[in-house]
Amino acid sequence: MRVSCIELVQTKDPTMIAAQMCVTFVLLSLTLAEEVKLKYKPARKPVRLFTDEELRRYDGSEEELPIYMAVKGVVFDVSKGKEFYGKDAPYNALVGRDSTRAVAKMSLDPADLTSDITGLTKEELDSLETVFKDTYKKKYPIVGYTASRILSADGSPNQDFKPEDQPHFQIKDEF
Repeated sequence: MRVSCIELVQTKDPTMIAAQMCVTFVLLSLTLAEEVKLKYKPARKPVRLFTDEELRRYDGSEEELPIYMAVKGVVFDVSKGKEFYGKDAPYNALVGRDSTRAVAKMSLDPADLTSDITGLTKEELDSLETVFKDTYKKKYPIVGYTASRILSADGSPNQDFKPEDQPHFQIKDEF
């Protein structure tokens, strides 16, 4: 007894339907196996907490160290922008510290090289948020946070700091 392919497809026998589905799955798997690459996320270094003194070490003056800059208390590795942030580069004044105010005001004035945003205008705060999201978060990897973002001046935990609200925070990274 010969059964055509059309008769097999049209069968209502549950065993035959299950067998057809298994064969179809195996054939598709074998066909697509070469095209499918397993995607995995490489292990990331855990983010760290930087004091002002520690952050100053990464100011671009030492060739063997990366170049770090903080904006809004988030520390970015800006080493790939060495031509902008490296030693003697135009924006070198911004690195090795939290330069939030300077970024908001688009300023290199030494008085603005601070995390203090007191007295900034709405336009400056909007500019800060835009540059933070569209430049730093998109372009440079986050390597940590400044201690002042997480700790109060007296060293006690900052009650307003919520890790889940931070850029690139994933709860699985914390365990």
